[in-house]
Amino acid sequence: MFKKAFFTVLLLCTVALSAQHNLQVKVTGIPKSEGHIRVALYTSADGFLKFEQVYRAGSAKTSKGTTQIVFKDLPQGTYAIALYHDENSNSELDKNWLGIPKEKVAFSKAKMRAFGPPPFKDCAFKLQEDMLIEIPISKS
Repeated sequence: MFKKAFFTVLLLCTVALSAQHNLQVKVTGIPKSEGHIRVALYTSADGFLKFEQVYRAGSAKTSKGTTQIVFKDLPQGTYAIALYHDENSNSELDKNWLGIPKEKVAFSKAKMRAFGPPPFKDCAFKLQEDMLIEIPISKS
């Protein structure tokens, strides 16, 4: 009985561990090396673009042209990315008095719309294996 339970637990752990994947986010079109690229990973439409609902966050010192950030050990699922170029490294998305971002922003699979950011469904992608996603940063 103990052997059977042990092997069942071992099998479940092996399956759970094998379902973890790496997501490499490659941000392109960065005009200058100042600041950081800040990336937020979301898992639901309800929490999309809400600070307290970020599933995982990452950042990297900006390199002109391309900057990469890797999220490790993610379970399979549906995700969406929102990111910005924090040019002054104040860890905030600077906005004008109308609430329009002053710093460059980008999303997975979608672009900023005329009257606000795209919805989760337009940015969503399925992670089923290790993946590289390339996101060009918007020009403002």
